[in-house]
This record gives sequence, C-alpha cells and structure tokens, in this order.
Amino acid sequence: MTGAGDQVAVAVLVAGDQAVALAIGDDGLALCGWVDGVDPDRPLGPSLLAAVEPPVTHAAADRAVPIALVAEAGSGYQGRPGIEGGREDGSGWAPRFGRPVIGSHSDELLEATAHDPVAQLDLTLRVAIDSGGLLTVDAELTNTGDRDYRLDALRIAVPVPDGGREVQSFTGRWSNEFLPEVTPWISGTLSIDNRRGRTSHDRFPAVFVGSTGFGNETGEVHGFHVGWSGNTTIRVETLPDGRRVVQSGELLLPGEIVLGPDETYASPQLLIARSTRGLNGISEAFHRHLRSRPTHPTTTRPVHLNTWEAVYFDHDLDTLCRLADRAAAVGVERFVLDDGWFNGRRHDRAGLGDWWVDPEVWPNGLAPLIERVTGLGMSFGLWVEPEMVNPDSDLYRAHPTWTLTVPGYEPLLARNQLVLDLSRAEVFDYLAERLTGLLEANEISYLKWDMNRDLVQPAHGGRATVRRQVLGLYRLIDHLRERFPAVEIESCSSGGARIDAEILRRTQRFWTSDCNDALDRQRIQRGFSYLFPPEVMGAHIGPPTSHTTGRTHRLDFRAATAFFGHLGFEWNLLDCTDEELSQLRGIVDAHKRFRPLLHTGRVHRYDHPDPAVVAHAVIADDRSEALVSVAQIATARSMPTGPLRLGGLDPGRSYRPTVVPLPEVRLGSARRQPGWLDGGAVIEGAVLASLGLQLPVLWPESALVLHLQATGGPGGDDSA
Repeated sequence: MTGAGDQVAVAVLVAGDQAVALAIGDDGLALCGWVDGVDPDRPLGPSLLAAVEPPVTHAAADRAVPIALVAEAGSGYQGRPGIEGGREDGSGWAPRFGRPVIGSHSDELLEATAHDPVAQLDLTLRVAIDSGGLLTVDAELTNTGDRDYRLDALRIAVPVPDGGREVQSFTGRWSNEFLPEVTPWISGTLSIDNRRGRTSHDRFPAVFVGSTGFGNETGEVHGFHVGWSGNTTIRVETLPDGRRVVQSGELLLPGEIVLGPDETYASPQLLIARSTRGLNGISEAFHRHLRSRPTHPTTTRPVHLNTWEAVYFDHDLDTLCRLADRAAAVGVERFVLDDGWFNGRRHDRAGLGDWWVDPEVWPNGLAPLIERVTGLGMSFGLWVEPEMVNPDSDLYRAHPTWTLTVPGYEPLLARNQLVLDLSRAEVFDYLAERLTGLLEANEISYLKWDMNRDLVQPAHGGRATVRRQVLGLYRLIDHLRERFPAVEIESCSSGGARIDAEILRRTQRFWTSDCNDALDRQRIQRGFSYLFPPEVMGAHIGPPTSHTTGRTHRLDFRAATAFFGHLGFEWNLLDCTDEELSQLRGIVDAHKRFRPLLHTGRVHRYDHPDPAVVAHAVIADDRSEALVSVAQIATARSMPTGPLRLGGLDPGRSYRPTVVPLPEVRLGSARRQPGWLDGGAVIEGAVLASLGLQLPVLWPESALVLHLQATGGPGGDDSA
C-alpha cells in the first residue's frame, strides 16, 4: 500500500495481470476500479489516484465526495445512503466513519474497520479477489453503544465507468425463469427489489452493466450478484454529478433488524466480475469462482429420474418398482421419489409437516422400494419441503403458533400451505429430528429440498423476520450436511425461485425450472448459464408433450436441450415403447461419454445475427475439444441460415466437427446440406472463429449437438 498525499492512500488487489484498486481516505473505503495489463513487479502507486481525482466544482461541497463502498450521507453523498437507520431518539441516522484502519492486506484480501464515535457504530469491510479476477465484498455493522440501534439498510455501492450504457437484468415467472431484459442506463434510478422472502422468479438478484450493444462475445461488462436467499435490492443510479453507481444488498423489512449493544449485522456477500470480452468473460469468472469453493460438487453428476411427472401423488410400490427397472435399463443412476410419500399426502391440501412415511400407502416403509432401487445399482433420493405446513396436518393441529404469521390477521394460504418459523428453536429441533430420523432409517443419498410459496406477513412475535427465516434455513441445511456429509441436496423452489450463490454453498444442484418444454428451456438455461455452471443445472427430458405448455417436441430437441446440464428424466418411462427406451439408453450413453467435458469446461455463448438461432459451447480448458449446441427455436429469417462463428477455440489448431448421433435427429429440407456433416472436414480454429461454420438447414424447434475434436497437439486426434 502506498500513500497519495496526506489524505488518501491506494490499496491494490491483484489477480494475474489485472488489479483492483481501492482508495482509503477520511470518507471511507472506495472501489476505484479494474486496471488491465498490470506488471506484478511494478505495483500501482499514487499516480492512479491522481489520474482519477475529480475536480471540485462551484455550488458543491468543498471537497470531492467519493462513492464509498458504504456511501455516507454524512460525508455529502447525494445518492441513496449505504446505511439507513437510527436510535430511538432519532440520532445516528447519518453516520460518518472516517478513515478505516487496515486489519489485513495482501494481494488477495483487504480488511478494514472504521469507527464512528458519535453514532457509536463500527463498520468492517472485507474485499477479496480470486485468481480469475472475481471480487467479493462483505460488510458488518456493530453497535458499540449502550442503546439499541434500528438498522433499516446496509448496502454496498460500486461505481461503474462511463462506458456502462446498458443494463441487463432478469425477469420471469413460475416455469419461465431467467428472462433477460436490456434497458438503456437512464438518468434517474432503476430499482430491482425482491420482497418475496426467497430468491424470486421475477427479480433475480443480478445485473450486468455494459457498453452500448454489449453481447456474449463483445463489450466491456460489469456483473453484480447478491448472494442471498431472501429479500434483496439492487439500485442502478446516476448521481446528480453524472457518476454511475450500482448499489445492492439485503432488503430489510421495517423493524426487522434492531442491534442491541455489541450486536453485529453481517451483509450478504456481493459478487462482482468485470470483463472486456462480453458476458462470456463474466460467466467464466463466476463459474471459476463457484467451482473453486470447497463445497462445490466434484464427483460425477449422476443421471436422474424424478417421479413427479410419472406418477404425481399416485404412489404404488409395484408401479414404482417397474419404473425403477426401466430407469436402470436406460442408464439412470439416481432414482428420486417425489411428493406423496409421507403421512396423509394424497394431494397438495394435506400432510406437509408430518414427515414420516404414510403407513397406508407404504405399510412396510420405503425399504422395499429403496432395496429395489439400490439393488439395480442406482442411488435413492427423496423429495421434502421442510419449511412448510398444511393446516390439514397433525403438526399444525398440535402447534398452530409455529407458523410465520402476525397475530390478529387471518393468514394467507398459498398452495394450501403456511410457512413454519425456522427461527423458533422448537421448530428447528422438530425438523432436524424428523429429517435425521428419515436419513438414519433409510438409505437416502439425496434430498430434493422444495419451497413452494412466497412469504407474506412473515413475522416472529409480530416483528418482520425474513432474515431470521433465511438464516434458520441455512442453519438447518448446515446441520444436516454436517451430520450426513454424503447426502446431496437440491435447491428447488417452485422450480427456479431459490437459485443464488449463497444457497449453493450448501447444496449441490438447482432445479432450474418446473418447465421441461425444450423450447422454453433453451431460453431459461441460457439465462441460468450467465452465473452458474452446467453441472449444477438440473435439466430433464420430459415426455413428448409438456405438462406446463402443452407443446409437443421430438426427442432429438428435448434430448439436445437437456444434454448440457445435470441430465435427468421427468417422464413416465412405463409409457415408452421398446424403441424409445433404446433411444433413451443411447442418449444417456452419449451424455456419460461427454459428461467430464460438460461439467468442467468453459461455457461460451454465441451471438448469431438470426435470433432464431441459439448456440453455445462447452470448451475444454486445454481447448482440445468442444461440444456445441445449435438450436433453431423459430423459423429462420433466411434460408440457408448464415455461418456460426465459433469463438473460444484455439486459433492455431484444427478441428474436426461431427454431429453427436442423438436419436431422431432430422435435418431440415434442403437439396444438399453442408459437406462437413459427413465428418471428413478438418477446419482451422482461426477459420471457425473468423468465417464460421456454415449451419445446415434445420426445422424450427430442433437442435444439433456438435463435437469439435482438435487434430494434433495435446489431447487431439492425430488422424486427418
């Protein structure tokens, strides 16, 4: 760390040839931005601050006001303050922390604490960079006074360069998640607030800010994600002086956080990436960061069969055993029994909370089915929804006060259920005991953990309690993971309503959407891929006709769409013909062949000029091979469709493109298709990136999976 005058110093975090600079001054800790091309032998110095120091203008404060990570209204910041709150007498509402004291500083981490003796608050900030350049920021606020401090907000602010002209956020709904929306950066404020009590379908907590017209492969982009499974807020704002800032954090409900003396509030972690290579660079940084976590799954991702769309609530041992037989025959490795197995659960109006095996449906327990499944070489998984309770349940009849409700109001049901208060010790103990009992008594290796409703008037003792509910959820999952480390957990919430970086610390898979329609899934999975890698993306092949859209698709389109994630089936295989079962076996075998590449490689999305073409690749780290998905989701604008430029490969090597032979692959109508389809062409990587690969004529709502194998070099095929 080097000084710049008497007022401001610069601290630098380094990742390879790029650095992140932070200014340390009397107005706090501020992020200056990323610097490329850094020589590690010549660290950045005070010249950086001299280069970016703004002028002091007329009709303004007598000194330039920085955009501190926790921006201070008391220091003249004119945007939304980073801290909102105060004491009962109204004091402490505009703290000024002054110059932070560095606790630790290395190339990868900076930790600093500042104290406001007037407001009697301590603020600690931790900023870390990983090897790929992704930045994480955490903040803690401690009440050092002897009276309560009501905290209404603690948010982290990051300045964005003037080149940030467009904003991409995500909207959606149940069964149609991760839909990108691109808007110009406006002169006022764009707010993305989620108040559903869980990570939502429609206000996913992430934004990308980029240069005009940025895409997957081009433009400077900054990406922001709030790692939190509850209420969140993101604010994209232009300050009165023209500076641009993204401010984000947890959205706290009124009165939710009251800090007693010496109590501390810890913010959710903010994840920030910056790329000069478009959104693909952002994805690469996020994927690398998530994969580097010690809790990220590294074992082979087993092919699933989930029983929901096969039998729904109609559980019958003989039927399920025959379904397991067919699942094993097509290569399934994990059999998951979905909703309907527990006490009184014949429909969605009863049973939630009574987590014991229904003796009427399962007189001998789950053991006969589990023994059949494991005897076939598959592992066994089970659906649970521990956070919920039906009023028609033994649990609710015995403990109606265990729910998240406000006394005096009629609680609002959703999906015929209420939410249990996980901050209550007795609720935690009950659920921990019930789930532990299930896992001890049965050979269960996997829990599909569902959560099917928003939180409405969530209260404990009358006070809003979303944060305590989320922390209770984390504690419960952590408790089970510690007790049963070999049991994997899937995060499911009406499909994709609880997908975020923090829940991924303690789960191994996301159920991406309740929609298995291949056409919708092409868009949903593409949106998911911006932040999360393929191995945690649950992607199932459904029956020919989707139960959420009514659309019918051929098997090749359904298979090619699910092929690139954590593959599974959501289909009653008992309805399949012998020919279909043989085709499914071929799909599973092909997926297993490419699974090591699919679940470790770099995701590279392509921008094709025809919006009817959706294409992406998963490329091996050594660029020796790639799998490319080419989907035509609508009628093409022209015939033939133009070439697809395949960036991300090694320009100095040559590649042989071949079609992965999925069942029912059928090309569109053409007198002659491109000659490379016969598998004999060897094409330079530089040509594929610059001129592209001419696509064949495809039918609407169809897809191809291409394998590009390098010829020669490490891992390549030397035959030509």
